Parts: sequence; C-alpha cells; structure tokens
Amino acid sequence: MAEKDKFENSLEEAGEGQLTVDVYQTPTEIVVQAPIAGIHKDDIDVEATSESVTIRGERKREEKIEESDYLYQECFWGRFSRSIILPEEVDPDKAKVYFGKNGVLTVRLPKVHRGMARKLQIRADE
Repeated sequence: MAEKDKFENSLEEAGEGQLTVDVYQTPTEIVVQAPIAGIHKDDIDVEATSESVTIRGERKREEKIEESDYLYQECFWGRFSRSIILPEEVDPDKAKVYFGKNGVLTVRLPKVHRGMARKLQIRADE
C-alpha cells in the first residue's frame, strides 16, 4: 500500500484530520497560528490550559461531489483538531483568539513569569 493511501486510511479511521499550525514565541507570549480557510468562526472551538491549547472544528462541504468526479482531492473536509503542549506556562484567562478575513486563526497566550519580580504597592495601615 502506498504511503499516501496509508495516510488517507488513517485519517478515515480516526474520523478527524489534523490541523496544521505554526507556533512561535515573543518575550511575553506564545502564539499559535493555523490557516483554516472555508470555515465560519462559529464552527471553531479553542480551549487553553496553562500547559496546552486545543483547536477543534469542522469544515463542511457546501455541495455534494461524487468521488468519481474529482481530478484532485487534497483538501480535508470534516472534523479536525490539534492539541499543542506548550513549552512554558501561560495564563489561559488572558488568552486572545482572532480569526482573520484571510482564514488564519491566531491564538495569543501570555506567558506566566513567576520568577520575575514585580513592584508592589504599599498601602497605609487603617
């Protein structure tokens, strides 16, 4: 069996496609970007913990196309997901998610800097 056939069969058996992502960091946050064209933002679910982020969704085909009519079929249609273990702790309560008109989902997760000193405000005794 060809490698391509093995890959396609494993996707069918799992019933889900794996979303492709880019993950990078800045000094203050970890950023996850995923191109998700052909889907409405309401069909995407993003969950974050202090250690990971999971993106799930479903790309629905708007018209029925017979298998025999395809000349090429490289796009994945159906449910997809991706979980990413993050390299350092983030604050999920302050995470922000954007879905651009260009079909790119961006998740911005602020890093938790536990070792950094912060200036504390001194209050007068009452």
